[in-house]
Amino acid sequence: MSPKTKRLKKMLWILLAVFVLLNTMAYFHAYKFTHFVDAEIERTNSPANLSRSQKLKTLLFGITIPKPENDGEPNLPFETINLRSNKEIECWFIPTSNAIGTVVLFHGFSGEKSSLLDKSEVFNGLGYNTLLVDFMGSGNSEGNQTTIGFLESQQVKTCFEYLKERGESNIYLFGTSMGAVAIMKSLSESDIKPKGIILECPFGTMYQTVCARFESMNAPTFPMAGLLVFWGGIQNGFWAFDHNPTEYAKKINTPTLLLHGARDERVSQKEIQSIFNNLVGEKSKKSYPNAGHENYLLQYKKEWTNDVSIFLHKQAHNNK
Repeated sequence: MSPKTKRLKKMLWILLAVFVLLNTMAYFHAYKFTHFVDAEIERTNSPANLSRSQKLKTLLFGITIPKPENDGEPNLPFETINLRSNKEIECWFIPTSNAIGTVVLFHGFSGEKSSLLDKSEVFNGLGYNTLLVDFMGSGNSEGNQTTIGFLESQQVKTCFEYLKERGESNIYLFGTSMGAVAIMKSLSESDIKPKGIILECPFGTMYQTVCARFESMNAPTFPMAGLLVFWGGIQNGFWAFDHNPTEYAKKINTPTLLLHGARDERVSQKEIQSIFNNLVGEKSKKSYPNAGHENYLLQYKKEWTNDVSIFLHKQAHNNK
């Protein structure tokens, strides 16, 4: 064997080893990102607070995310409801006297329904019943798995159909981040017809949202972002590169209010504009200048309340 052939063979073995290592790392990261651990286990600290050995372990095997737990209950009388979807999910139904309709609220990644209580109070104050939902893997719902809105879309449909069977005719859907994506996927592939939807900061594609997380840590996106999307989809039974809210929007003709923070580091203005442009039906968009990827009520409660109130009032008037 010539020296040139030996060098080539050695290089090929090195490339193969790197390929295997990167895919192994991506496999562990994808699994840890889409599967919560027991709530008692401590969440992985930020990189600045990790020792060198902890950083190495996190780099190789991914972050640890405990199953989100509800940390409060509604102040108003409520009913706990368990629904059977692709997983069993727990919901809180909060009635309002002489209700105009019902708003269903869906949380974001690693969230749970108690995180929606402040927004539920706003909707209650505007005259709407609310149904707060724990997606699968979160709160008191079944399992420890999350699919960033893909399988959760079936749970959106289940909640809508439950309210229809209960006799509710004026149903609105609200979702933040992953919850917004789940609503969009559900509407794009099913026959549910809510009176209106309110979407906060949905990402453009699964690949874009994974890249954004790498960029927020000042880490290169290639090739790990693509590998994470690939393995995350394989592990959870779907092709994650097709998880694309920008495309889902093309099939949505429901009246839509799209909300976004101008300083959102995880969802770009370009992604939001692409989604908005693709929406087929009546639509409006509002950006909050100093908000990031966060609860808009922290800085913009008055503005947010006014925006959703105008939207809901308009839809209620149109539906008469």
